[in-house]
Amino acid sequence: MQGSANLNLMIKAARKAARSLVKDFREVENLQVSAKGPGDFVSKADREAERIIKEDLMGARPSYGWLGEETGGTEGQDPTRRWIVDPLDGTNNFLHGIPHWSISIALEHKGEIVSAVVYDAPKDEMFYAEKGSGCWLNDNRRLRVSGRRSLHESLFVTGIPHGAQKTLPATMKDLSLVSPGTAGVRSSGSSALDLAWVAAGRYEGCFQRELKAWDMAAGLLLVKEAGGLVEGIRENQDPLDSGSVIAANDQIFNQLAGLLRG
Repeated sequence: MQGSANLNLMIKAARKAARSLVKDFREVENLQVSAKGPGDFVSKADREAERIIKEDLMGARPSYGWLGEETGGTEGQDPTRRWIVDPLDGTNNFLHGIPHWSISIALEHKGEIVSAVVYDAPKDEMFYAEKGSGCWLNDNRRLRVSGRRSLHESLFVTGIPHGAQKTLPATMKDLSLVSPGTAGVRSSGSSALDLAWVAAGRYEGCFQRELKAWDMAAGLLLVKEAGGLVEGIRENQDPLDSGSVIAANDQIFNQLAGLLRG
């Protein structure tokens, strides 16, 4: 796909930040055995990746607004456009040396996501989309959501809350509703990649609670442009507003939503 100037800028920024993160990721295994552990190191890697992305995106489009996981939000001179960035989605995977994490960059225009990049740097898979132009992987592979129609052959993915997150009981209930009649539910540790993999047809659907905008903004557009459907867990709810999401192919969406909404 021949992308817009903004999309090409996003892809370039993601690749540049990835070079820094991949270098740091190689050091994590060495830090696992240290007394201090790799936590502080990974936090610095995360902040440095956001600095790189912000420098590139805001340097090229200084009037746009910004929302980043590490640096928060600022309104731009152009109130209609905003970058939404997670420089390292899957921090716990990164921290433990698990090669399943990503960089997520979205461009919002008038409250709608219009361009999206999710870069799986360890596997060198660049997922990207623009409104009305489809969803793509790397240079020339157009993506479509899965064509499976029945729950019993469908594979889903969710996020399991950690620590004292208040949504743990609701998530356990979700799992008890979805798991029995399906091919299984996975938890990968990267919400952005979960949505990208729904777009790629690797999962039939994704559901998750208590997400931030930067966790899913790019992934939502990927799913839509690959022919899938996205809503909040409550009917007619905007995922970005609610912090919850159901995403699935068009054959499975209503069945999955029916289970979760009871």
